[in-house]
Amino acid sequence: MASTRAAIRYAKAILDLANSKGVAEAVNNDMKSIAKVIESNEELSTFIQNPTTTVEVKEGALLEVFADVNGVTKGLFRLLFENKRFEILYAIALEYNKLFDDNNGVEVAKVTTAIPMDAALEAKVLAKVATLSDKKITIENVVDPSIIGGFILRIGDNQYNASVANRLQVLKRELSN
Repeated sequence: MASTRAAIRYAKAILDLANSKGVAEAVNNDMKSIAKVIESNEELSTFIQNPTTTVEVKEGALLEVFADVNGVTKGLFRLLFENKRFEILYAIALEYNKLFDDNNGVEVAKVTTAIPMDAALEAKVLAKVATLSDKKITIENVVDPSIIGGFILRIGDNQYNASVANRLQVLKRELSN
């Protein structure tokens, strides 16, 4: 999405407001929910991006879809309405989550697997991650069948690739040398 600088500014302002009212965690949950719904619902995503749909209609729809969100989140909808910027809502939600995690010493570990992780594998990954980082870790599982098997672990700028596809690639390089 294009307006990431604007999204960061909005996210910081909303986080400051949420912190001052003691509802930062509730708003964080709203933002996670908003991001997930927009990401998984092509129709809603297209609707928000559509320049021909009026801001009044967009705000009304969002207030209906996200009826139980915190007042601060509803305030964000009002702000986006006033500034005609609903198209950056998804980016704002993602930025807010990042800022909230940073402020609370939480780091996201992205674990890419060929099939969805079960609880046992998640526990093993969390144990491994605990040796690599002193922050509180939350796991985000990305499913990518092209890795064939194994996993790819990414924390911040560090990546550990234990995928079958990677091992095959390494083997192929060794054989061609």
